[in-house]
Amino acid sequence: MRLFLLTSLTMLAFAANSVLNRWAVGPGHIGAVEFAMLRLAAGAVTLAALVLWQRGGLAWAGGRDRVAGVAGLAAYLLGFSLAYRGLDAGTGALVLFGTVQVTMFAGALVSREVVPPRRWAGAGLALVGLALIAAPGATALGPLLLMACAGVGWGVYSLAGRGAVDPLAATAWNFLLSVPLVLPLGLLAGVAAPDGMGALLAVMSGAVTSGLGYALWYAILPRLGAARAAVAQLTVPVIAALGGAVLLAEMPGLRFWLAAVLVLGGVALASLPYRGFTSRSIR
Repeated sequence: MRLFLLTSLTMLAFAANSVLNRWAVGPGHIGAVEFAMLRLAAGAVTLAALVLWQRGGLAWAGGRDRVAGVAGLAAYLLGFSLAYRGLDAGTGALVLFGTVQVTMFAGALVSREVVPPRRWAGAGLALVGLALIAAPGATALGPLLLMACAGVGWGVYSLAGRGAVDPLAATAWNFLLSVPLVLPLGLLAGVAAPDGMGALLAVMSGAVTSGLGYALWYAILPRLGAARAAVAQLTVPVIAALGGAVLLAEMPGLRFWLAAVLVLGGVALASLPYRGFTSRSIR
């Protein structure tokens, strides 16, 4: 029960990132780049403080994949915030989630992993769902492409971190090293002062739902296992859609729910472990 509650809390945190970003950027409380900058800074401070509190020091968690991790995180943060200028919370989360899974699938092919037919079928279903969202008349193409870039960034970030010996310290360093990359880009793009609500939502997203949410995720991930972790994340787009409906009055249409069935069903098909049907499975 404790593991279930902690997993539910983590999925709420992941979905809340979409709702908080849309809530802040959509109505103009804060600019998209400014939101990403504040979110990153708040997350970096929170994660560094957490590591210092737990271990008394922030030892270097380097590795050959650090550059890819930092670049992927920066692309995710910027693309995520910019996309929510034109996407509702649920659609953004679904496009992000689907693109991440497709990116992870492509990474498996590049690294020459053995890919079973069921995973090919699952990736195909997810792509069909993403195509349904991107069909003419569904929504603006620009925000969809930006969210797809964010999904690729998070997928690269996840692939880079698969072999991390100390995931929490690695995450803290990824956030810290992304600050000098994202902040200059934001300053070059031009920044404007947010209102109080926009600043509060950005800091909440960075410190709580990103920083603490990611730390909690890494803490429970070994107990969940890869299959259950993947299935748990299937709830994130649905939670984000419901949160957007309740807090932002963004009611998802039929196209969203059809695409959600395809994307989430495809991910479930590719992620769930297969167990052959034998006489032992009959009780």
